[in-house]
Amino acid sequence: MSTSLLYHGWGLRGYNHVRTFFQGGQTIFQIAHKPESLRCSLCGSGDVILSGQKPRQFRSLPIGSKPVNLELPIQRLCCNACGVSRQAKLGFADPRRTYTHAFERYALELCRHMSILDVARHLRVGWDLIKDIQKRHLQRKYARPRLKQLRRIAIDEISVGKGHRYLTVVLNLDSGAVVFVGEGKGAASLLPFWKRLRCAGAKILAVATDMSQAYILAVQQNLPNVIHVFDRFHVVKLFNDHLATYRRRLQQTLPDVEQRKVLKGTRWLLLKNWENLDGARNERERLDKALKINQPLAIAYYMKEDLRRFWSQVDKAEAVRFLEDWIARAEASGIRMLKHFASILRAHWQGLLAWYDCPISTAALEGTNTKIKLMQRQAYGFRDPEFFKLKIYALHDTNYASAG
Repeated sequence: MSTSLLYHGWGLRGYNHVRTFFQGGQTIFQIAHKPESLRCSLCGSGDVILSGQKPRQFRSLPIGSKPVNLELPIQRLCCNACGVSRQAKLGFADPRRTYTHAFERYALELCRHMSILDVARHLRVGWDLIKDIQKRHLQRKYARPRLKQLRRIAIDEISVGKGHRYLTVVLNLDSGAVVFVGEGKGAASLLPFWKRLRCAGAKILAVATDMSQAYILAVQQNLPNVIHVFDRFHVVKLFNDHLATYRRRLQQTLPDVEQRKVLKGTRWLLLKNWENLDGARNERERLDKALKINQPLAIAYYMKEDLRRFWSQVDKAEAVRFLEDWIARAEASGIRMLKHFASILRAHWQGLLAWYDCPISTAALEGTNTKIKLMQRQAYGFRDPEFFKLKIYALHDTNYASAG
């Protein structure tokens, strides 16, 4: 093989091809430094003295399914200009690694379409080596997300393991990128984020969260002047949880056995939006029959349907009137569950109405959380928490299908 082909085929510049041999199913190219290319790695001077060699092998791009190694006696140089004794600089590989830059790029490209285990088997290397390549790439690109341009963010937690293990995720609503992943949940998990946010000098305009007291206090203390919006999904979900509990207790206390049978299995019918009920499966008829059994349950259901209209009012003034009317009707209903929920809405009045100042939600973050769980299932979990976080930071740049 000529030195020219070695350059054009493997990108090796400044080296001579010595010989090619085969060993253990591998193709090994023995190369050597060109004397005129030897320069001090510190000052760049060509006035150097050769002071020994250290032979090493580097994994390079394969030929078909055959592994290829480059064998190079790395020259040690004594510089007459600066007096430093160092190894000659390598242009094709990191001296601390056992593979070339081209091999690293090839492995990263394969990782876009294959699992780490599949890439390792294809390249006939260890799983840890491919994982290390991917991790170092993610660290270079995503380890420190930029926060200065943040304007609108969403905050939520996600369960990522047994034993109530949680991560708190902060999403940039404008770009869709995850900008912070904290261990645990609650205010304490966000402390590093607030610190970085202050250092970056970001000017946050709006924040979307659920109605957790921990998030409310954290936002008030660290971003006192932002618009804090309580997410629509979490408000409706909270009411649905109350409604499901109310139906279960009602079913248990009904004296008539037939009425209990009618209410049994109607949980999902009560939680579904009316327009989503399946007529082909007689869901509307079954729901009507269940609501006729108990008037308080019917009132609670229709109040749930009416609450959805809060987010479709013409303006904030109309929303204020709607919310006042809904709370008044809930308190006058005499139903304990509705009265309790009305008190929750009254306590979180400002955050609900803030939606009309800045109509944002955590919907995009909920979608990201779903992708995180899918990624975790596909990998059968992550042993390295730092690597898992880096994969979350890179999730918005993933341009291949997650499933299917």
